[in-house]
Amino acid sequence: MTQTQTNVDEVVQSIAAETNTPAETVSQLYADTLATYRNDARIFDYVPLFVARKVRETLLQSPQRH
Repeated sequence: MTQTQTNVDEVVQSIAAETNTPAETVSQLYADTLATYRNDARIFDYVPLFVARKVRETLLQSPQRH
């Protein structure tokens, strides 16, 4: 099962708003993280959930946050 582009866009926009980060930055980080997780995954059902969590955590822990 794959995540639709609409859902990805919604997740990216949500994380961008929550972390006060440009959507383009979130989108790139999401894509990079997704590629990494897909390389290691055997079951793909929850990969988008784990990717969103990792991206959110990464951005919230970023030293550039105010």
